[in-house]
Amino acid sequence: MARLVVFILAALLAAMAAQAQAAAPPRLRFGFYRRSCPRAEYIVREAVRNATAINPGLGAGLIRMAFHDCFVQYVMHALEPYAHGVADTGVYTYVRGCDGSVLLDPTPANPRPEKLGPPNFPSLRGFDVIDAAKAALERYCPGVVSCADVVQFAARDAAFFLSGYKVFYNLPAGRFDGRVSFENETLAFLPRSILNLSELVTNFKVKGLNVDDLVVLSGSHTVGRSHCSSFSDRISSTSPSDMDTGLATVLKKQCPANPNFTDDPTVPMDGVTPARLDNQYYKDVLKHKVLFNSDAALLTSRVTRRKVLENAFIRGRWEKKFAKAMVKMSLIEIKNAANGEIRKNCHVVN
Repeated sequence: MARLVVFILAALLAAMAAQAQAAAPPRLRFGFYRRSCPRAEYIVREAVRNATAINPGLGAGLIRMAFHDCFVQYVMHALEPYAHGVADTGVYTYVRGCDGSVLLDPTPANPRPEKLGPPNFPSLRGFDVIDAAKAALERYCPGVVSCADVVQFAARDAAFFLSGYKVFYNLPAGRFDGRVSFENETLAFLPRSILNLSELVTNFKVKGLNVDDLVVLSGSHTVGRSHCSSFSDRISSTSPSDMDTGLATVLKKQCPANPNFTDDPTVPMDGVTPARLDNQYYKDVLKHKVLFNSDAALLTSRVTRRKVLENAFIRGRWEKKFAKAMVKMSLIEIKNAANGEIRKNCHVVN
């Protein structure tokens, strides 16, 4: 009996140690590559500069990619001892987080990764920019800079260029790349354009983000384009919305009545400054000139409405808040050497 108890305790301690090791985050720090790859951030910035100079839409895609990479989750099971061993007794959720899993390609073992999920395919853009940056990094300092860090650096630099240099933030680095990526988790955990405010708040809260982060990060909808299918319910004659009638009329002319995979045009999310990362989005929200239900939802509470007003009319406030929120988001569930790696090719695990 004593031996059985010792065995059970040993098994429990081993399980707890393995979980603790997997959960312990690495120490991210500013200037992480200063010694190991001094030009790392410059190399990424130049790749983004070159891409956005030709096509600003790629910058919007890179910001969205960082968001989509950080927001996907998976479930782990808690263990505890019982009379004959170790039992699975509870479920707790880990956020897979900012680990470059959105970059992984289909393989025979995993034919449906995140990038093929409906929120990502075919609309997510910027993969070629990440590839160009990673290829240059591998020539300069092979095996050093993670794809997860490249994604976050690229989003930071895209925001810098698209904002006319008004949005800039130092970014701690040292992320590891994840090895797991599933299509079905994109619908489960990425906030969708049809969500109402309480659903959005819950979605962000799970990731450790608050209402202010929700309102501020929604401002990224000031740049880029959207497929008609993402807001077709808002311009349908059978389900009237609070969208400005003039905007709805224009969109009905640009979008098919029933968009599908082969007929799903894109339109600018911000009709005033479509290639500029600025606070125009909040002015559009107040005028009901936004595409998504999730955007319009920001006016459905006094708290979020006040934040929309502040971001719309207090000069420089949104840019500073956006920078802080992007850093906060980039810290969601960071991998370490025990549960991650530094990929040589961002599309496949090593």
